[in-house]
Amino acid sequence: MGTAGPRGDDPGMKQLLEFLGVVALLQGGAGLVYEVTGWLRWSLVHRLGLLDGNEVYASVALVVLAFALFAAAESRKPG
Repeated sequence: MGTAGPRGDDPGMKQLLEFLGVVALLQGGAGLVYEVTGWLRWSLVHRLGLLDGNEVYASVALVVLAFALFAAAESRKPG
């Protein structure tokens, strides 16, 4: 048995969603910064040859995904 509340709230799931949101936000933000300035080439978006020519779109999609993950994490709050 878990420690889930009456709505199935699981604090571990909320933390996982927040962690994934932070990772997606950092990767998307770094990708956009690199496209604009040429700095921060450590993002995974630029390491994947599959995305050649579409790095900006992928970075924006990661930022949008991050906000969706943060919204999902917030909706899992008890109360």
